[in-house]
Amino acid sequence: MTVLPIATVGNPGLRIRAAEVTRDDLASADVQSFIDDLIETMRHANGAGLAATQVLRHQRICAVEVSNNPRYPYKPPIPLTILVNPVLTPLDDEQFRNFEGCLSVPGIRGEVARSTRIRVQAWDRHGNEIDEEVRGLKAATYQHEVDHLDGLLFLDRVEDSRTLATWDSFNEFHKEAFVERVTALVAKHGS
Repeated sequence: MTVLPIATVGNPGLRIRAAEVTRDDLASADVQSFIDDLIETMRHANGAGLAATQVLRHQRICAVEVSNNPRYPYKPPIPLTILVNPVLTPLDDEQFRNFEGCLSVPGIRGEVARSTRIRVQAWDRHGNEIDEEVRGLKAATYQHEVDHLDGLLFLDRVEDSRTLATWDSFNEFHKEAFVERVTALVAKHGS
């Protein structure tokens, strides 16, 4: 497995919408090897997720996993999940103001409104159908990664630029209140 370089904000490759993956492509040794590299890269960078576009491969594939993540100690666990050609559908109008960071936007966080209940339709890395409801902070993580596949960064969804903060400023001035909101969200939705 290889740790791939992660593109950062300003790289035009982050703004390209990723192409659908065919079943034949997904079954190929090349794509399966890439998925292993994507997972390795996400784990190496302590990411909660990583989209193929972030490593400048423009296929609709992303990985999500949270397990004792030092960057996001308040996030509940998410088992390793590979989403291929994901389609996300909000299930109601409830939203959560998530203070997001991103491996492609190093050192910055900002508030983004995310749906708290979504339907996820995708394939796993073996082409098996995924069709499930995802809630809470897990739903926000999925939305963040799928945005990347559409050429969007969380910065594009920040409605109030006054919420932008460095990681140090977030930890000093915003983390405590945010963790209280996250705790209530997890208690309500279980994730």
